[in-house]
Amino acid sequence: MSTVQGNYQVRISGSGVAILLVGAILGVTATVLTIERGVTGWSFAITFGLLIAVGEMVQFRVDRSRNRAPIATSAALAYALLRGPEVPVVPDVAQIVTVVAVATIAGVIPRTVAGLRWDLVISTRRVISVAAAATVFAVVLPDHLQWDGTWSHALPITAAMFLAVLTAALSDGLVGAGQMTEASNRPFPAALRDELVVLARIGLAMGISGVLLAASTSLLGLWAVPLVVVPLLLTQFAFRRFASAQRTYRTTVRSMARSTEIAGFSSPGQNARTAQLAVALGHDLGLTPPRMEALEYAALLSGVGQLALSDPSPGGASLLRTREERQRAAEIGASVIERSGVLDRVAEIVRHSNDPYRRGRARNADIPLESGIVNVALAYEQLVGEGTGQTPGKAMESIGLGIGAEYDPVVVESLRRVIGRGFRF
Repeated sequence: MSTVQGNYQVRISGSGVAILLVGAILGVTATVLTIERGVTGWSFAITFGLLIAVGEMVQFRVDRSRNRAPIATSAALAYALLRGPEVPVVPDVAQIVTVVAVATIAGVIPRTVAGLRWDLVISTRRVISVAAAATVFAVVLPDHLQWDGTWSHALPITAAMFLAVLTAALSDGLVGAGQMTEASNRPFPAALRDELVVLARIGLAMGISGVLLAASTSLLGLWAVPLVVVPLLLTQFAFRRFASAQRTYRTTVRSMARSTEIAGFSSPGQNARTAQLAVALGHDLGLTPPRMEALEYAALLSGVGQLALSDPSPGGASLLRTREERQRAAEIGASVIERSGVLDRVAEIVRHSNDPYRRGRARNADIPLESGIVNVALAYEQLVGEGTGQTPGKAMESIGLGIGAEYDPVVVESLRRVIGRGFRF
């Protein structure tokens, strides 16, 4: 399934469709119940609804995998955790879901009109996770408990708040891991691990901000919202700076990778195709996000050292070179990459990307797994690309001849799985 979001056409996977369906059922049911019962605490509903809508409008992509809306997320969690003397009527779960869903729709409409990218599935996941948090908070906390300045009330309320935030994080992590498993053929345990790591880093700030906003508003009323919004704005600013730095970093690496194509030492798009396959292998083998990033950059820059060779390989097929030439090019490329001062891990991967899996009868223990992945990905790309034009099956046979000697058996087996699932450049 695909949908147009602004000027972008976004393909939605099967799990994404399921998430949208669950979110739609949840939102419609909550809205019907809220209409029947009537909205309570209009001032709180409008204030937090506006904050969520604004947060949705200024969402941004920070890690290439999803959009982030720290203000919207924190405000939605805060509205679900209201409980105190300045909150005349605590909203029920149905009203919380309704306000969050309506505000989310109100926030993404301006982005759509402006032609800006937004992620319908991620926004729906936010509604679902807030619904889970609101349900847990309502279930575990007795109605009579209010902030009254005593530890006997403060401790259980605080514990319930953090339990609700943890529930939201875990539910979103499980859903996200399922999406990643389907989208990238990543093992579910590895996908869940990655989701939880991201939540621990980025979600922690949003969760704490939500608890702080809820506690302050419960004790001081709506006057507390402008005060607590300042830290939220700082969080938004910090995330945006990080996203900008990541984009600059990636653009620089891609520019370096294109230098071999411009000079004629690799075929057009060869480095990008090698990186595409390397990333697929890394996903299949369950590498962590930092290792995945280093792997992708290493695959993109694996041919930089060829610029030091006397003449280009036909069609960019470095496999036609002698081992000594390929290893010398890899060493030169690693030295060039090291000069950046921030890509030492990438340089190490490139340095060993043309080393054989075994030296004599002994396994070459110095080769990182990522180097073995780049070696196999580059070989496959060159075998099916312009260099020889072999079919995928024939290329797998050629690589299979070098298994255990030239290529890492674990990586070759991963390549079989990836190609078997229909991978195409």
